[in-house]
Amino acid sequence: RALRLAGGRSRCEGRVELEQEGTWGTVCDDGWDIPDADVVCRQLLCGHAVRAHGNATFGRGQGPILRDDVECQGHERDLWECPATLEHDCSHKEDAGVVCSEHQEWRLSGGRDGCAGRVEVFFRGTWSTVCNSTWYDMEATVLCRTLGCGDALQRPSFGHTLPGKMVYICGSLQPSLAHCQWFFNKSAPCYQSWAAGVVCNGTGS
Repeated sequence: RALRLAGGRSRCEGRVELEQEGTWGTVCDDGWDIPDADVVCRQLLCGHAVRAHGNATFGRGQGPILRDDVECQGHERDLWECPATLEHDCSHKEDAGVVCSEHQEWRLSGGRDGCAGRVEVFFRGTWSTVCNSTWYDMEATVLCRTLGCGDALQRPSFGHTLPGKMVYICGSLQPSLAHCQWFFNKSAPCYQSWAAGVVCNGTGS
């Protein structure tokens, strides 16, 4: 019995898929809510749930629909402990999904388009800025490529106006900033820092 999230931007976001007798299937979104999503996030060591999604938000899955009307209280150790119906009247357009607190996603704000501006990261349910004390070409290029914006041209600085502060240190070109070394709300690396920004050489919406 295994569990995974598919179709998301990190291992801590996506469509809920579980394995039963060697076959991967999905969960129907009837009654799917935060306590159900909490159990999934905790089971995957992804923190707690910040969003519970239905209507195949992360795309339609394949294979059988293995659970419907899931009714976790939120304290269960895994999804199999939760009451659920094995019979269902669902299709894959109702596949359930989750976003967990350890998922990270990024945006650039205040620039000419989606490929320029102040770097902001969604983490543990809130948007935060990134400290520029370790924000070099490598980190900026990793983000530009993750956003589909090409390579980094400039690294402007902005003010910190959001509650949290993130630090990234990328030793090499990683698939995303979440794969680099990172620290959240540690005061020392951010002491007297500005908020990191980037101008990528691509264009975005």
